[in-house]
Amino acid sequence: MPASGADEPGFGVYVHWPFCQSKCPYCDFNSHVVANVDQARWARALTRELAHMRDLTGPRRVHSIFFGGGTPSLMEPATVEAVLTQIAALWTMEEGVEITLEANPTSVEAARFRGYRAAGVNRLSLGVQSLDDRELKFLGRLHTADEALRAIALARETFPRLSFDLIYARPGQTKEKWAAELRAALAHAADHLSLYQLTIEEETAFGRLYEKGAFILPDEDEAAELYSLTGEIAAEAGLSAYEVSNYAGPGAEARHNLVYWRYGDYAGVGPGAHGRISVEGKRLATRTLRMPGAWIEAVERGGHGLEAVEEIAPAEQGDEMMLMGLRLEEGVSLARYARLTGKGIAASRIDNLIGDGLLTRDGDLIRTTAQGRLVLDALLARLLA
Repeated sequence: MPASGADEPGFGVYVHWPFCQSKCPYCDFNSHVVANVDQARWARALTRELAHMRDLTGPRRVHSIFFGGGTPSLMEPATVEAVLTQIAALWTMEEGVEITLEANPTSVEAARFRGYRAAGVNRLSLGVQSLDDRELKFLGRLHTADEALRAIALARETFPRLSFDLIYARPGQTKEKWAAELRAALAHAADHLSLYQLTIEEETAFGRLYEKGAFILPDEDEAAELYSLTGEIAAEAGLSAYEVSNYAGPGAEARHNLVYWRYGDYAGVGPGAHGRISVEGKRLATRTLRMPGAWIEAVERGGHGLEAVEEIAPAEQGDEMMLMGLRLEEGVSLARYARLTGKGIAASRIDNLIGDGLLTRDGDLIRTTAQGRLVLDALLARLLA
């Protein structure tokens, strides 16, 4: 990662596709199970809302594009192509722009990979989640481990860049089991892995089951040991923990997610998409209608599905920047924090966190230590109190 990246985070475009084949029990994202989608209608709506976002942002150079969901690999390649063509017409595309699409590794979706590549996608993010069939069933996934491995192989043949996700700290998972699964995954991996601890979100199927005592997760100490083990095994394979849950080889970091973590600007389109854009010296938070039907009707009626465009106060900007930036190995610039908020952070707070082994400081940059990453929420509460 270039040292200047945090100061020049770039501009991204996020496209939300809200539809899935089924709802995973751990998922609290804005996703909906729908049998049939009018792809042409959705392509028209997405391209129309993109035009409205261009009116808000003005001319920008697009650093990255991300198709998230939901399950974007349920989009027809022609729909993806229409969206990418519109983005290129509205803004200037940087040379080598990163274009990521999230995919699930079912055989039907894998067959579309070549179509996405022809449309312009150059990075695939594959939702593998586990390489154990029993665990995949527990996680509510529709694919098998064998299907996942076939999808990984096809993706490596098709796309210049590949990432895939795994979920760990599952019920009954020991360090030995996780080490074996992670090493098996690394044998098939490209240069980027997203490795997430299973968390229980309210208003999900897992949230309701967990409350009833249907399963038990590893406790905090066990989860911390699994996290440390994850970093050690990834490092053995040459992947650095450049972010709390993301591991990459040199130069293979997810550029779009770095826009978020470095507190850059991004336009969000589609149902429930969020954005952060700078307009006439103000930083604005945008949010679209969550329900797909309400969103598409609003776009067809008025050109966009925005339900909120709100100015972010300077103090809140600083909090957001720290919340995102301290997840990164590269750290956060105190000078940039001061520019955003108009105030600095008391040196005593920083010194106390350094003394407790949670932060380090190198001139203008503060960074979390390995111990600090384990208690990031508490660290931020002390830093920004």
